Amino acid sequence: MLELLICSMVTILPDYLFRRFAQGKRLGHEITFYSVWFELRWGIVTCLLLTIGLITAVFYFHPSTTYVSAVYRSVPILPETIGRVAEVYVRGSDEVEAGEQLFRLEDSAQRTAVETARRAVAEVDAAAVAARADLAQAEARMLEAQWQLQQAIDEYETKAELARSNVVARREAEQLEVLVRVRQAGVAAADAAKQAVEARINEQLPAQRASAESALDQAQAQLEKTVVRAGVAGRVEQFLLQPGDLVNPMLRPAGVLVPEDRGVLRPVLAAGFGQIEARVIRPGMLAEASCASQPWVVVPMVVTNVQGFIATGQVRSTDQLIDLQQFRQPGTVLAVLEPLYEGGLDGVLPGSSCVANAYTSNHDALADPNLPTMRRIALHAVDAVGLVHAILLRIQTVLLPFTTLVLGGH
Repeated sequence: MLELLICSMVTILPDYLFRRFAQGKRLGHEITFYSVWFELRWGIVTCLLLTIGLITAVFYFHPSTTYVSAVYRSVPILPETIGRVAEVYVRGSDEVEAGEQLFRLEDSAQRTAVETARRAVAEVDAAAVAARADLAQAEARMLEAQWQLQQAIDEYETKAELARSNVVARREAEQLEVLVRVRQAGVAAADAAKQAVEARINEQLPAQRASAESALDQAQAQLEKTVVRAGVAGRVEQFLLQPGDLVNPMLRPAGVLVPEDRGVLRPVLAAGFGQIEARVIRPGMLAEASCASQPWVVVPMVVTNVQGFIATGQVRSTDQLIDLQQFRQPGTVLAVLEPLYEGGLDGVLPGSSCVANAYTSNHDALADPNLPTMRRIALHAVDAVGLVHAILLRIQTVLLPFTTLVLGGH
C-alpha cells in the first residue's frame, strides 16, 4: 500500500490535478466514477507499473524476512553410561556452576571394581615385601656358597701341594678339584637365584604394580562417571529426574543446561532469507531488526556471515534412495546478524522471534568517478528505495503490540 501511495503521487495525482484545475473539469460532473478510467488511464497504468517495479526493487535489493530468531546454545545433560539414578542434587531452573554435581547413578558395581583394583595393588605391595625377603635369603646363600667355594679351594691347594710331595694320594687332590668345581657351580646357581629375585623386584613387580594402578585408575574413572557434573555454568531446565529413573546417553537425556555465556559469546540473530535474494545477501550489509520481546525498538545490525548452502538440500546415507519430491520446503539462506553497537540486543530474550531487513549499499561503487551516468542514477535509486523498507519495518514495529494483543487475541 505504501508503494502504491508513493507511485500515485507522481502519476495519478498530477494527472487528476491537471484535469481538475487546468482543464476545469469538475469532480462528480465531467470526472465521474465511469470516466476515471478513460480520463486517468495513463496515470493508473503507469502507477501500477511503477508500484510493481518499486516493490520488486525494494524486496530484492533490500530483503526482508520474518524467519529471525535470537539463537542461543543449550547443552544436553547426559551421563557417560547407562544407569539408574541414586541421588539428585539439584532441581529444575536451578543455577549451577561449572563442575557442580547434578545427580549420581547407582555405583555399587563400580565401587566393587575399585575395591578389587585396590586389593590388587595391595597384593603387589605384599609380593614386593616378600621379594625383598627372598633377596636377603638369596644374598645369604650367595655368601654361603662363596665361603664354601673358598674353603674347597684352600683344601684343594693344600692337598695338591702334598700330592706333589707324595705325602698324600693324588686321588684325594683330584676329588678336592671336583669339589671346587661343584662349589663354583653352587656359587653360580646362588648368583643366578639372586639375579632372578633382583629382576623380580626391579622389573616384574613394578610392572605388575603399574598394571594394578592402571586398573585402579580405570575403575576410579568408571566410578566418577556415575556422578554427572555441569560442564559449564548455567541454568538447569526440564530437569525432572527422580531416584530410580533410568537414564541413557543415547535415548533419554536427563535435561537441558542453558549456559550463561552471553558475556563470552556475542548475542546474534539468525535470519533466513529467500533463495532469490542469495546473490544480494553478503557479509558487511547493514540491517535492522525488531523483536517481539523488546517492542517499539529497532536494533541496528550488520550481516557477519552467510551460510554457503541451503539446509533443506542435505543428504544423509540411508538404505533407501531419496526422491526429490521429499524436499517440499524450498529452504532459506541463513545469515548471521550481529548488533552494530555494543549492547544492542541486551533487552532481547534468547529465542525471541524477530523481523529483520537488510539493506544494499552501493556507496563504494558510487565513489568511482568513471561510473556511467545512467548506472550512477540506477545505483542511487536502489539505495534510495531502501527508505521504503525502513519505513515499513518501523510501521510493523509500532503496530506489533496492537496486532498481537488486540487483533491477535492474546
